[in-house]
Amino acid sequence: MGVGNVEFHHISVMLEETVKGLVTNKEGIYVDCTLGGAGHSHRIAELLSPEGRIIGIDQDEEAIEAAKERLKDVKCRVDIVHSNFSHLEEILEAQGAPLVDGVVFDLGVSSHQIDTAERGFSYMHDAPLDMRMDPEAKFSAYDVVNTYSEKELDRIFHDYGEERWGRRIAQFIVKERMKKPIERTGELVDIICKAVPKAVRQAANGHPAKRIFQAIRIEVNDELGILEKAFRTAVHHLKPGGRIAIITFHSLEDRIAKQTLKEMARGCICPPELPVCVCHHKPEIRLLGKPKQATADELAHNSRSKSAKLRIAEKLATDNQEETRKGSADAGKTGKTGGTVSGRVC
Repeated sequence: MGVGNVEFHHISVMLEETVKGLVTNKEGIYVDCTLGGAGHSHRIAELLSPEGRIIGIDQDEEAIEAAKERLKDVKCRVDIVHSNFSHLEEILEAQGAPLVDGVVFDLGVSSHQIDTAERGFSYMHDAPLDMRMDPEAKFSAYDVVNTYSEKELDRIFHDYGEERWGRRIAQFIVKERMKKPIERTGELVDIICKAVPKAVRQAANGHPAKRIFQAIRIEVNDELGILEKAFRTAVHHLKPGGRIAIITFHSLEDRIAKQTLKEMARGCICPPELPVCVCHHKPEIRLLGKPKQATADELAHNSRSKSAKLRIAEKLATDNQEETRKGSADAGKTGKTGGTVSGRVC
């Protein structure tokens, strides 16, 4: 299957573990917030009946075209939305799905985006500085590299890349761009390699540009800024017994997933010095086991699964949701089954 003359290729990480932990109702509504090439959605669809439904969200039109092709023959209803999961609240309202049975987030950049050199995500290929997950977005890696101050660059390299040489790299970038704009990934890699001492580069585990490219990508796409709100929105729209599955690929996004789910699973949040609970806070979810990681067999076939962690939680019943659950049970299932619909939500 080709998309824009480029074969769309992405291997979903921990596919079986994710889907088996997520799907509990074959007639349910499941939201794939990072549709990509529909790896997770296709496997979910195989477990659903014709009464089931998948809502897939992605901001990459190439991914959407690939997903349409892959899901065209599934038996359940499929609705594909061209948007970002930061708009999850509005998307579910527009789709007439106030309560759903499961939501999955497969975070990070897809294999296809990395392997498509002209997208500028990879430090292994020379390409224009881009890194936009939504090609229609105006803000790109070029803008970060060429317009951010030395202080701003140092901040994102430290906060989003945890790069110990971030300040020195920022200094080198600012110095080089005074001569001419930095336009290509290859130019940026050369600057990074000059900034990082040779002895450090030789002793380092991994490419010296890895953390810098990660930091710029996160900044361009606001990857961390939207996570906590999206996770909380997803849980809010789960039916009692519904599940959320989150796959993370680096410590920054995993920390947000871990802390958000942990907070939502807590009961009393009163200060420890109070003798009795006065907050009456009740847990919204329960965590299902410890985070899972890829098996040795999966690692052997997909090296990009090495850093992945899977967290799954289940929605607990609340008084308000129990009252509305019956009235909302069929709200998201009206319409024909078996079709693929693409829409835009702003």
